[in-house]
Amino acid sequence: MRDQYKGKRCFIIGNGPSLRDTDMRKLRGEYTFGMNRIYLMFPELGFETSFFVSINDLVVEQSAADIQQLSMPKFIAWHAHRFLQPAENMFFLHTTYTGPKFARDITGRLWEGATVTYVALQVAYYLGFSEAILIGVDHSFATKGKPNTTVISEGDDPNHFNPAYFGKGFRWQLPDLDTSEVGYAMARAAYESDGRRVLDATIGGKLAIFPKVDYNTLFGK
Repeated sequence: MRDQYKGKRCFIIGNGPSLRDTDMRKLRGEYTFGMNRIYLMFPELGFETSFFVSINDLVVEQSAADIQQLSMPKFIAWHAHRFLQPAENMFFLHTTYTGPKFARDITGRLWEGATVTYVALQVAYYLGFSEAILIGVDHSFATKGKPNTTVISEGDDPNHFNPAYFGKGFRWQLPDLDTSEVGYAMARAAYESDGRRVLDATIGGKLAIFPKVDYNTLFGK
């Protein structure tokens, strides 16, 4: 799979509320990365993402049946493999929580950078994409607290595109936005050192690491 998509562009879809203000229909026919519970949007979209990435144990454990059924190539953290059955379209990644790095080769160790989006950027790089465009990476959470703390959702989810994303009773970990910015900066440096680029087309996003671009200007008439 290495460099299979050399010279192509892809969209990495975060799951922030801004997706509700983003015309996702424009992505039909584009290469796309979906993450975690993005599949909740598939019925409305009318198509699935080209790739799927998930690394968080709590997400994989509670969404295992749904993830198992997804038909696209799936990249899953090895430490979550116990929740899934091996499949031809499932690729396990040796991700770690420590040792910051940007992995140009995903057959070795990858640093998670406190966000699945950072892992998706490393996968996209390995596959050869010359341009990765972020959407729905709002980099802002209504729910506050100590980073990485496990909490149980008490009602509708205000932090994602669907109120049922981490709905009532779902166990999840509070974000570590500072650590994720360390990863994003490393991703920008890695892409640019190889003549590639990461753009941020998130509508109203708070992330300030990547060059911003107007989502609607990325498509022909």
